[in-house]
Amino acid sequence: MTTSLLDCIVLESSPNPTAAVIWLHGLGADGNDFAPVVRELDLTGCPGIRFVFPHAPTMPVTVNNGYVMRSWYDILGTDLVRREDEAGLRKSQLAIEQLIAHQIASGIPAHRIVLAGFSQGCAMTLQTGLRYPQQLAGLLCLSGYVPLNAKLADERHPANQHTPIFLAHGESDPVIPIARAEQSRDLLLALGYAVEWHNYAMQHSLCPQEIDAIGAWFRKVLPAD
Repeated sequence: MTTSLLDCIVLESSPNPTAAVIWLHGLGADGNDFAPVVRELDLTGCPGIRFVFPHAPTMPVTVNNGYVMRSWYDILGTDLVRREDEAGLRKSQLAIEQLIAHQIASGIPAHRIVLAGFSQGCAMTLQTGLRYPQQLAGLLCLSGYVPLNAKLADERHPANQHTPIFLAHGESDPVIPIARAEQSRDLLLALGYAVEWHNYAMQHSLCPQEIDAIGAWFRKVLPAD
């Protein structure tokens, strides 16, 4: 089943980019949320990068009394492990795979594409990237967790077994407790993934030190052509 490509905001760091970053927002936000961060990143030595900020579809979100908002999947309750919207996760995974395919069709190979996300977008980055059948440049995972964690070992694809993973979380995050992120980190390490872990004195947000670390990581995983 094919669906139309998600609407996106697109920023390019220079003409004719040869790398791409697909950056997924969190619950209730949209693609505008992280577009301003691009200006704050030190991308010295990186190739031209196309930053793609898709807008998630709108849907009623159970935990927010059914209020309709942009969401990659439904949040069924405050427990993010026992009750998950598996159908929603898998539907958004297909939509994100289409975004990757669109960049590949435009001439940017999979190994020059980073999948990035914050909160729900982080969960979708891990859901999609670890199952993707072509090697990606990296997975940038901010203030989120591994969804459907009991199924990852069986469903992961070997193409991204050695793909660098940047995992960062706020020590006082009231939305997704850091313990949940630490469990995800430990699961990924146990499965043999290359995880770069960062924790910061912040809540459910970004901080300047984190933005510096993200820039350094981009310079590492997207070196000049």
